[in-house]
Amino acid sequence: MTDDEQNKEETSEQQDPEAADETPAEGSDAEAAGPVAEGDPPAHPPEDAPSTPPAEDASEAGAKDDAHDAQGESAEAPAAEQGEAEAEPPPEELEKPKAEEKKKDAIPGADLEPIAVEPEERPLSAEEQARREAEEEEKARREAELAGEAEEEPSAASRAPAKIQGDARYFATGKRKRSIARVMLLPGSGKIEINKRTLEEFFPRPLHQTMACQPLATTGYEGNVDVQIRVHGGGSSGQAGAVRHGIARALTEVDPELRGELKRRGFLTRDARVKERRKAGLKKARKRPQFSKR
Repeated sequence: MTDDEQNKEETSEQQDPEAADETPAEGSDAEAAGPVAEGDPPAHPPEDAPSTPPAEDASEAGAKDDAHDAQGESAEAPAAEQGEAEAEPPPEELEKPKAEEKKKDAIPGADLEPIAVEPEERPLSAEEQARREAEEEEKARREAELAGEAEEEPSAASRAPAKIQGDARYFATGKRKRSIARVMLLPGSGKIEINKRTLEEFFPRPLHQTMACQPLATTGYEGNVDVQIRVHGGGSSGQAGAVRHGIARALTEVDPELRGELKRRGFLTRDARVKERRKAGLKKARKRPQFSKR
């Protein structure tokens, strides 16, 4: 081949780049295509080009698919978490109904500490004080009997009781409610006779026995004088109070210095409290019949 023919072929290849690109070689053949293959891309793609996208487009598409799958997974994950959250409420919401139920069941103010209000002690009357002393003495006597100890009643008088002459008699009258007791003191060993009966027989209750003997036990004359009493009217409680009143008055006749001690304890005071009378139209003193509208 001559030089002229070679030059013509080169010019023809330069003028027809499409013809050169129609049969590109892979690997080393593509590189041997010359400067035309490495230059500008062809205006029209070849008809026999493969339908597969370029590598760059394929990588971008793969990246987009991965991003889409990641978004789908991320969307599914919150959805799953939301479902789990709906299925299992938080512990705070579980505790709230329990707390509300406890509040409903609890009594209002049950957790508050009660305030101790000490009631004001009113002064006791002479009758109430004497009754309390009698109950305390009776309780002490019973405890002493149970323990097998000898009974020792304290004497309020600081000095020895006065001696009564052999033929002396001291009379006095005591009253309580509707009961009237006539008392006679005479020398003796402490025997008490009421309506020709013993004290224990006439007053079976220990409270009434202690109440009747209170003036003698207080002044120390309990075993030094005999007492003879006639009493009538009222009940057992009123008669016991009348006997105590009469014995206290008789002791002031025996020894006038005992008046202050007996008066302080309320034994000389006439207890004027009586039952209130019934009124017309009422069942008792103040009890009314039930009102009926029809």
